[in-house]
Amino acid sequence: MDIVSSYVIWIHHEEIEGEYDFEGGKDLRRFVMACEKCGMYMFLRIGPWCHGEVRNGGFPDWLVNKHKENIRTNNEDYLADVRRFYGRIYEEVKGCFIKDGGAIIGIQIENEYGHCGGLSGEEGEKHMRFLTGIAKETGFDVPLYTATGWGGAVTGGLLPVMGGYCDAPWDPSTEKLPPSGNYVITHERNDHGIGSDHHIGHGVTFSFEDFPYLTAELGGGLQVTAHRRPVPSGADIGAMSLTKLASGCNLLGYYMYHGGTNPRGKLSTLQESTATGSLNDLPEYSYDFKAPLREYGQRAESFNEIKLLAMFAKDFGSELCTMPAELPDSVPSDPNDLSGLRMSVRQSGGSGYIFVNNYQRLYRMAEHPGTVLSANIGGETIKLPPVDIRNGDYFFYPINLKTGGGVLKYITASPLCTINGKAVLYTDRPYEYEAVGNAEFIVISRKDALDAYKLNVRGKEYLIVCGGIVCGTEDGFDIIGGSSPVFHTYPRLEGTPAGFEYAGEENGFHIYRYSAEKKREPSVEYSLVSEMSGVKKYRVDISDMPACEECYVKLGYGGNKARLYIDGRLADDDYCTGEGWTTGLARYGFPKSFEAEIYPLYKSDRIYFENAPVFDGDTLCGINSAEAVCEYVTKVAF
Repeated sequence: MDIVSSYVIWIHHEEIEGEYDFEGGKDLRRFVMACEKCGMYMFLRIGPWCHGEVRNGGFPDWLVNKHKENIRTNNEDYLADVRRFYGRIYEEVKGCFIKDGGAIIGIQIENEYGHCGGLSGEEGEKHMRFLTGIAKETGFDVPLYTATGWGGAVTGGLLPVMGGYCDAPWDPSTEKLPPSGNYVITHERNDHGIGSDHHIGHGVTFSFEDFPYLTAELGGGLQVTAHRRPVPSGADIGAMSLTKLASGCNLLGYYMYHGGTNPRGKLSTLQESTATGSLNDLPEYSYDFKAPLREYGQRAESFNEIKLLAMFAKDFGSELCTMPAELPDSVPSDPNDLSGLRMSVRQSGGSGYIFVNNYQRLYRMAEHPGTVLSANIGGETIKLPPVDIRNGDYFFYPINLKTGGGVLKYITASPLCTINGKAVLYTDRPYEYEAVGNAEFIVISRKDALDAYKLNVRGKEYLIVCGGIVCGTEDGFDIIGGSSPVFHTYPRLEGTPAGFEYAGEENGFHIYRYSAEKKREPSVEYSLVSEMSGVKKYRVDISDMPACEECYVKLGYGGNKARLYIDGRLADDDYCTGEGWTTGLARYGFPKSFEAEIYPLYKSDRIYFENAPVFDGDTLCGINSAEAVCEYVTKVAF
């Protein structure tokens, strides 16, 4: 990943008019500086309206009450308050722009303007131009200015960025939704469920094909709502992301990539709710989003799935961006067509990629045994050996891929990255290839690719395969995960790291096992304390806690929702999805006990559950399991 983006949510920083808060977790400058320190770029979304499932879409109550129907309009008094807020943000990030050697490369103006409120047509365009002018006058001087472009949103001449989700927790339905159009390979850039693919500006209709295809809001997960409880899998996110690449996307931008937590409000809670006029009710604190990195930093399946494509884009993206997407006439455009083969070719300059997506979330796709994939590249039709395309498959194969001292004319495996000039590819089935010259390459399993990390240590590249998260350091890397890590590396490390033993070679990779004593896991017990009006309160006790970086406590429970109290104060909450509820204890100082309230779920409740609850009677309420897992950071120096 290269770019971190973040909203600056007005109500978080000026909940009370004239009283600003940029302290603690709201320290914007410290966050931007952290991005710079980590070698990341920064994209600042300055609003003023953000949405983000926040109270009033991010507007403070005082602003809403002060301007009423003039909110998000060209009203001079409203724009004066926006100008003041923009100025206060600028004070926090002054000197942090790319022109200053800092991290900030871009600014997003407003969000979903004209799609979720605001003015439409020329008046909407004028408003977006006003906001852009205020931002530039304030000092936000960056190479890139963007605006969301879906659902009829207006952009004011800014670079439109797109979005798409694998499901729709905001949909009013409490039933399973039809197949999502985000798994269809198409030149249409919008989520089929959000809006059209044309834009009105300055009285002229133009196509988004006039612009680079960039996404800023592919759903890295889904935030559950009171009435819809979807559970996205890693494959849901991986297949959707690959589909966007297959459709010509040249920037994979996610919302959310890391789940979060609403801060504690001074005057009110800060989540979106029907009580404030929004369409949805959300948890008061938890904005976990089932993101690749969850609310407390734990890793989801989607983290590894996204990493496959991020690693590919890092090493092969410059060439991919020059390759337009070519769709055969036979490619289905209707997401309800579950039998047609969804494929495309991206190619230019004599090389390219064949993309296939045969995955549709919650639906079964027809299989295509013995399919001969082909592409006309550089005037030559290249046919691949027959491949059985199964339900749930999504992959891409390179054509004329340069590697080592030669070229892979084709190979039935997907590129991951390069290591010291050699292409690394992966597949979960036997592969075939045709090479020209000394085409050196490495093929690993898809499972190993999901656990793979590329590092550069003192000018030499390494591919590390590890079940934990791997973060590079100056003299090696850290492993974030369990207490007894094992990793495989190519090529072999220069010496055996302290605390590890060399365990031999397998398929060209060298194995290292942690040799120090394995640490214990803490014990967790829970007991029912009280029951009132159907709500059950439990005491949860954690004992034998070892020294660790994090301890995750997972409660399995049945019910509608849950609330967690530490020292009598609400600290966390959850809407039940059936997958369990995980809380990290580090931020709370590793308490030895806490209380959990479980609210009942009734058979008569109109809620969509992807994981249907099992009732024993008409009510479901209670904890049925508890476990604790510690997370450690193991240093690997060589």
